[in-house]
Amino acid sequence: MFGGASKSASNDDGVSEEQLLSAAKADNVGTPGPTITGGIDAGCPKFVAEPRDNNITFYEQGRAGDGLAIMHRGEITKTARECRVEGGQVKIKYGFSGRVLLGPRGQSGTVTLPVNIAVTDAKREKVAADAMKISVAVALDKPIGYFSAVREVAFPLAEGARPGEYELLVAFVRKAPGAG
Repeated sequence: MFGGASKSASNDDGVSEEQLLSAAKADNVGTPGPTITGGIDAGCPKFVAEPRDNNITFYEQGRAGDGLAIMHRGEITKTARECRVEGGQVKIKYGFSGRVLLGPRGQSGTVTLPVNIAVTDAKREKVAADAMKISVAVALDKPIGYFSAVREVAFPLAEGARPGEYELLVAFVRKAPGAG
C-alpha cells in the first residue's frame, strides 16, 4: 500500500501512492484529505503529522544542535487514512511513510525511529493511542532509506459526537541525546 509492491496503484480497496501524496499535501495544510474511491469518508478524523514532530534528528553524543554532528534525520513525508463507523466505534486504517537521511557524521547501519500515534477528541483529550518502532537501513552508498507503516486503531464514538471532530496525530518520540 505505501511504497510497496504488495498492492497495485489501481486497487480500489485502498489508497494508491498518487492518492496518498494528494492526501498528505491536503493534510499538511490543515484541510481534510480528498475523497478516495472506496476509502475516506467525509466524516473521518483528520490525520496530522504535526510540523514540529514530523522530523527527528540524531546527533553525535554531546553535540546536539551542531549541524556538522548530525548522524541521521528522519522525516514523515506522507500520510493517509480510511475510516468507517461500526456499532458506535470508529475504525481507522492509517498509514504514513517517510525517509531517513544520512548526516555528515552518519554511518552505515540500521536507524530505529520511535513513533507515537494518538487519537484526540474535540477537547484534545486522548481517546486511543499506539506506539511503534520503525527500523530503516542506510549506507554510505545509499544515504537515503525509506519506510512506511500501515496500522489500524479503533475508539468508541462519544454520544452526540461526529468522527470529524476527532484527530489522529503521528509524531516521533524525542529521546535524550545519544539514546536514538
